[in-house]
Amino acid sequence: MIKIDTKIVGYAVSQPEPEEKSAKPEYKREGGGDRAEVIRMHEKLERPEVLVGSTYKVKTPISDHAMYVTINDIVLNQGTEFEKRRPFEIFINSKNLDHYQWIVALTRIISAVFRKGGDVAFLVDELKAVFDPRGGYWQAGGKFMPSIIAELGYIVEKHLIAIGLMASPDLDPGQKELIAKKRAEFEEAKKQQDAFADNQYPEGAQLCSKCSTAAVIMMDGCMTCLSCGDSKCG
Repeated sequence: MIKIDTKIVGYAVSQPEPEEKSAKPEYKREGGGDRAEVIRMHEKLERPEVLVGSTYKVKTPISDHAMYVTINDIVLNQGTEFEKRRPFEIFINSKNLDHYQWIVALTRIISAVFRKGGDVAFLVDELKAVFDPRGGYWQAGGKFMPSIIAELGYIVEKHLIAIGLMASPDLDPGQKELIAKKRAEFEEAKKQQDAFADNQYPEGAQLCSKCSTAAVIMMDGCMTCLSCGDSKCG
């Protein structure tokens, strides 16, 4: 028998200790240093002394200065049937210092992605999806551009298509047929408007039911055709 001499202020249920405790796994950092070791999935390519490339001019209505985008390519398997051009680096130059910080950051990031290799076409969609909160602008020809970054995306797309890394976007037969139909309707309507625009009779003249000429005007209080002389007043 156990005699309790003090006041009970709390209790706890004693449970048996587990037979085996699961040890917490320890993850070691690759390389053993402060940074993980970079594992390259392809052979490391050093920058050649000479690269071939193209320069594109970007002139937006929201900036007084133009930007010049240069994309340099590295030629793989040069001189063989497997010769290919792949983008290697990009440079963006402008006199407008308002964009200097993001221009430097963007060129370094895009160049790093180019040098990593693989499928770099995803950059096009990512850049084209950037919208300016202040609103975009219209290019010459009536094409809306949501931001300067988006226009850079279109330039990268144009270059990748030129070197054969991306296929040129094309419409399916149904879309082509619809566009041809709408174009024919527009040209027909425009032809009719041009016929009235070149009319030698006063502007606003109505169509004459007798001679089918847009020459009917109000004259001396009566609708009279200036072409055939037909009048409602006789």
